[in-house]
Amino acid sequence: MSNPSKPWDGALVRKWLARRLDVSKLDQAAADRRGYEARDDYDKAAAEEWVCNALQVPDCTDEQALLAQRLKALIGQEEYHATGVYDDARFERHVRSHLRKVAKMAKANEGFEKTLHHP
Repeated sequence: MSNPSKPWDGALVRKWLARRLDVSKLDQAAADRRGYEARDDYDKAAAEEWVCNALQVPDCTDEQALLAQRLKALIGQEEYHATGVYDDARFERHVRSHLRKVAKMAKANEGFEKTLHHP
């Protein structure tokens, strides 16, 4: 499931999620200031915020298998609800995309150490 030479670090995953949550809120504010042409950017940032919030479930990140289970359950959902987004279909597409990205990271146990603005 992961690189055997690199142990799972739940604290690092939680730190990455918290950082991405903060950045997604900043991205939403920036897109909101840019106006109409940045609606897709706003929805994309809102989707990232939704995913990071959904993965804040207690004990979800303690083990790689638990995070994989949570991601699989979230990917299997039919709808994702959020208020304030511009286009629900676009928002849901971005949520699924971000969930798949995090699932790949979790499976490979790579990328969580990257906490810069755009990983």
